[in-house]
Amino acid sequence: MIELIDVSKSYSLKGVRKDLFSRLSFRFEQGRNIGVMGPNGAGKSTLLRLLSGAELPDRGQIRRNVRVSWPLGFAGGFNGSMTGLENVRFVSRIYGQNTEYVINYVEDFSELGKSMRLPIKTYSSGMKARLAFGLSMAIDFDCYLIDEITAVGDANFRRKSKTALEQKLDHSRIIMVSHSQETIKSYCDCGLLLTHEGLTYHDDVESLLSAYKASCA
Repeated sequence: MIELIDVSKSYSLKGVRKDLFSRLSFRFEQGRNIGVMGPNGAGKSTLLRLLSGAELPDRGQIRRNVRVSWPLGFAGGFNGSMTGLENVRFVSRIYGQNTEYVINYVEDFSELGKSMRLPIKTYSSGMKARLAFGLSMAIDFDCYLIDEITAVGDANFRRKSKTALEQKLDHSRIIMVSHSQETIKSYCDCGLLLTHEGLTYHDDVESLLSAYKASCA
């Protein structure tokens, strides 16, 4: 179970303050694959980073009693001066994993070859995403956070990523942000509409899609 309790989040950019969430509360129950949709700028990606712990709320609490991944493809936690290999080894140890297994898995999955021995700061955004996705798949989480990540890489890599993710769904759940109605239909069985007014829960995907279309109109 993951729970938001009176969560507020804002950003300041060039002296302008933008409030994304104000006293947002919601409980993500176990056993459901949840799609998150909403207009651009509503804070969907920020919500995933908050759920993962990659960012902290300004106020409120986020409680977790399950193992939650970082957003798949999110490379913000990598140390740019360390190599891909060193980053993978470091994360593996933090999560108490078999380091050699994780390294071998990520090297094979990411298809980065010799670039694994280069500093992360030399990577393109796509290379970072492939490394982060492979690392996510190498570790078993109870809940995977997904932010449009299935679009990363070429056709072969996307197919491989889709297969790996579907295998995880045998024993894990997902919270997925996507603008694609077909993707939400394929992976999710309920959903949340996130707008500037807050979160609205929908117990089935068709209801979510209808509400999403209405919000965009």
